[in-house]
Amino acid sequence: MLVDWGISIRWACKVLKFDTSTCNYKSRRTGQALLERRIKEICETRVRYGYRRVHVHLRRDGWKISMKKTRRIYSELGLQLRNKHPKRRVKAKLRDDRQEAVGPNDVWAMPCPGRRLLANAEKGTSFTTSSRLVRSCAS
Repeated sequence: MLVDWGISIRWACKVLKFDTSTCNYKSRRTGQALLERRIKEICETRVRYGYRRVHVHLRRDGWKISMKKTRRIYSELGLQLRNKHPKRRVKAKLRDDRQEAVGPNDVWAMPCPGRRLLANAEKGTSFTTSSRLVRSCAS
């Protein structure tokens, strides 16, 4: 971008409201290839280990590493335990089939607004209910 537009880094940072130190930043982190390889080896041999158990193994092997770094590398490598869902101890009771309507108004359902209308029915308000076989109107 700087070459295409012919502007300096300082001017570009000023326009974008960035600090110039962000453009000059150089990471001081050392290579982690050996550590990443060791974490992968531990996870391949012990599949059910999370980053905490891997960290304990690394400490036993003599690595001077913090828990945060272990977790960061563990997640960067895509090594994450799956979340286990607890098994149901009691099976859900199967629902009985719906009853078939034999005659009018035998089996019916009322939506939520109908309940409010039912409360106002004493005042002379009419409302409708629906049956599986016949639609009827109560007043």
